[in-house]
Parts: sequence; structure tokens; C-alpha cells
Amino acid sequence: MDFPFLWQTVQTLSAGIPLTLLLATLSVSIGVVIAITIAATRLWGPRALQQAAKFYVFVFRGTPLLVQMFLIYYGLGQFEAVRSSFLWPVLREPFWCAILALSLNTGAYGSEIVRGGLQSVGHGQREAAMACGMSPWLAFRRIVLPQAVRQALPAYGNELILLCKATSLASMITLMEITGLAAKLISDTYRVIEVFAAAGAIYLAINFVLTRLVAFADHRLTAHLRPVATGKPAPDTRLTGAKP
Repeated sequence: MDFPFLWQTVQTLSAGIPLTLLLATLSVSIGVVIAITIAATRLWGPRALQQAAKFYVFVFRGTPLLVQMFLIYYGLGQFEAVRSSFLWPVLREPFWCAILALSLNTGAYGSEIVRGGLQSVGHGQREAAMACGMSPWLAFRRIVLPQAVRQALPAYGNELILLCKATSLASMITLMEITGLAAKLISDTYRVIEVFAAAGAIYLAINFVLTRLVAFADHRLTAHLRPVATGKPAPDTRLTGAKP
């Protein structure tokens, strides 16, 4: 393996890191909102909305992300109503099509994780909060949601890692993120091993940082579950005159 070329490849592919991180950050931000909305709808929404939410989750979990991205990028432009709508300036751009596909996909998977977290919170806590004078929305925001986030965080961390890796599919709709630059470099140099090894190393580094951030958040949110340290020194009684 040509290590000088490998290092040069890493530097070349690093130019795609900002776009990869931007895709992941925006998709996660929108996907979290979708996930919470869909999960709450499936648990407490009207029956018609529950069925619509179930259908949305079924479709986006049951079809490949690449197919969804192609349908959004290539398929929506086939409809005259879409091309003449106010959304067309956004939907004709590959960046926003990738964001839309990634957000809808991670929102479907994340909704199941969030729903499990919400169901782990005892119903009696909501009733107690409302008995104390809280509105249903306030009880959800201050009592149910914080506990659900703590329960769902480990599983949602896996979804964040999968989403970060899924951004590589954006190269299929002409976006030059890490994988797109790697494909272009391979077509120029025909050196597959070095280029993909460098791309894999970059993704590995990004996901390592992401896993550490999730672990830190989980550590902070579960401080009350850690065992209390024992063997504390006895208090100093010299100033008070109390007997030890």
C-alpha cells in the first residue's frame, strides 16, 4: 500500500467532511422532530392520524433509503404540479432532496425508538402531573419527555451512527461529500483500496467522536443510577466539640 498516496487521499477527502456533517446535522435535527411527532401521534392521536402514522413508518422502514432518495430527486420532478409549486426551487436541488430523504427515513426509525421510550414512562406519572395542575402538554414536556429521552438515548445513538454512514448515499444524486469525492478520485486514479481505506478511516473517526458524545450525554443523564461512593471520611468534629 502506498502510504504517501493514502495520506494525500485523506487530505483530499477531508474536503467533503463539512458537507457530510451538514447533511447529518440537518437530517438529525429534522428527523428528531418527525420522530417525536409520529411517536406521540401513534400513542395519543386520533385513530385516523394513528393509521396514517403507522403507514408512514411502514413505508419508510420497509423500503431502501436509496430508492427513497431516487424517488424524491428524480421522481417528484416528473409531476407538473410539483414543478409549478413554490416547493420546486427547493426540491430541484440535490442537497435538499437528500436532506428530505434522510430526514423522513430517520424519522420513521427514530419514531419507534421514541415510542418505546415514551411507553417506558409509567402512565401514573402523567396522571400525577395533571393532578398537580399541569396541562397535558406541560406534563408531556416536563415529566414524560425527559424520562423518555433518557430511556431512548442509547438506541437513538445507534440510529445517529447509521444516519451518518447513510449520508454516503447522497453521492448517488451528485453531491460531493466524502463518498462522492472518493468515487471521483477512483475514476481518476483507479486506486480503489487506498481511496476506500481513507474514506473508511474518515467515517470511522467521525463515528468515534459521535459515539463519545452519545456516551457522555448518557453518562450525564443517568447520574442518579450510578452507585453512591462508599468509604467517605468521617466529618471533622474538632470545631464543634462533638464526639466522633
